[in-house]
Amino acid sequence: MNYSRKKIEEILSEVFLQDQKKNLISSGLVKNIQIFGKEIELDFEIENPTLQYKRSVELKCINAIKKYYSDSEIKFNFTLKKKNTSVIKGNPIPNVKNIIAVSSGKGGVGKSTIAANLAVGLKKIGYNVGLVDADIYGPSMPMMFGLQEASPQGVKVNGRVKIKPLESHGVKLLSVGFFANSQQPVVWRGPMASKALNQLLWEADWGALDYMIIDLPPGTGDIHLSLIQSIPLTGAVVISTPQPIAIADARKGINMFRMDSINVPVLGIVENMSYFVSSNNDGNKEYIFGKDGAKNIASELKINLLMEIPILKQIREGGDIGRPVILESKLEISNTFLNLSKNLVSAVNYRNENLKPTKKVEITHNKGCSK
Repeated sequence: MNYSRKKIEEILSEVFLQDQKKNLISSGLVKNIQIFGKEIELDFEIENPTLQYKRSVELKCINAIKKYYSDSEIKFNFTLKKKNTSVIKGNPIPNVKNIIAVSSGKGGVGKSTIAANLAVGLKKIGYNVGLVDADIYGPSMPMMFGLQEASPQGVKVNGRVKIKPLESHGVKLLSVGFFANSQQPVVWRGPMASKALNQLLWEADWGALDYMIIDLPPGTGDIHLSLIQSIPLTGAVVISTPQPIAIADARKGINMFRMDSINVPVLGIVENMSYFVSSNNDGNKEYIFGKDGAKNIASELKINLLMEIPILKQIREGGDIGRPVILESKLEISNTFLNLSKNLVSAVNYRNENLKPTKKVEITHNKGCSK
């Protein structure tokens, strides 16, 4: 069977997407069609950068083309279409000096607990700090800062109404949890979650901040992609526990930030639940989840080991009552978190002195797929 560009255009002219009234050809999404023997290569220019959207395009094209060219191999190249928008993408948030993403490869490693104590720690050592709870599907900062029943109000800035962040323990805070029913799950598709994140970042009156901490969802997904496309991050901090399965996921998170198309500096890794000290064993450390997991990957990947945080009930209790444990100055763990904050400041200063500012990120997704 002869492979024809004209025939492929005819096939794709019968394919419609849910968000398009026009077919793939008339909508202009298909920018180029190339044929190499039985291999068909399609170039698309799209506005929606999510993996779910791209996969939907791929599946519809594959199903349509395979009906006619059953033995074909189909490859896809996606580029993002630049849109005019009231939000200036890729520029720093006004008056915010450093934007730090706190990330984890998997859930359950205490990422939000570390982010909360880190934000309060930076405030304690004299910086103006904002905290964005971007964990869209599991926002926990309202509880960790004792603001479960609070609701942000609007404030006029230069004739425009913006969201006024709430404040607790000296930290300015916004979370999607303030705008959603705390008893109901947030069931949003990627574009909706990304829009919510942009509102927290750009449609709020943050004022002058030395540090903005952004608590990301676990993993590597739409929110992470939206964030790095929205603002040039100063850097990222990765949280992990010591066991191999958590370290494996942390490695994926580190490698995501280090991708050539992203290139966000990884400021360091924090090992949470590093060890347990029983009151009955003379202070000996018990390495419940293994030992030196973060230390070893930090050495291997040449990043900072920012701190090892032990397992303590006081850490958990502080989050439950809305008072991060770093505020309990009589406890040794308070000094541990304070030193973590100081280590982060040192890492940020070194990064700013030795590396160029992070550039706007343009994502191109190239993927080969055949069925």
